[in-house]
Amino acid sequence: MSQVDPALVDTLLNALANAYAPYSDHPVAAVMESPNGQQFVGSNVEVAHYKGLCAEASAISAMISAGQRELAKVYVMGPGEHLCTPCGDCRQRIREFATPDTQIMVLSRQGEVLKTYTMQTLLPDAFGPEQLPKRQGQQ
Repeated sequence: MSQVDPALVDTLLNALANAYAPYSDHPVAAVMESPNGQQFVGSNVEVAHYKGLCAEASAISAMISAGQRELAKVYVMGPGEHLCTPCGDCRQRIREFATPDTQIMVLSRQGEVLKTYTMQTLLPDAFGPEQLPKRQGQQ
């Protein structure tokens, strides 16, 4: 198995430690990387009514807030050594900003890449923005 950069692992571990998961005790961290190498970090945030924010959604929100609109790489780390893949909603969120070359990597807490996905393997036959008609004034 391949390893990712130790600095990235530290970033993910810090985000994992900062996750707010009092109900599930299942912290998740994510880093979204744009094509220019900028990284955006997210942690899951649970709330009492169970409609919290996933780590991937949190990181994508940070990316969008910084003015970026394309994903080159996605890194996801869960609390254990098992695969902690993005949920269905986050697969669609990632799809919104992914390209056919985007790599989605699920990591162990030691930074080992447990599995790498393309968007096609993570969400086959996905519905994306190109399937919607453009409205007047949109580029």
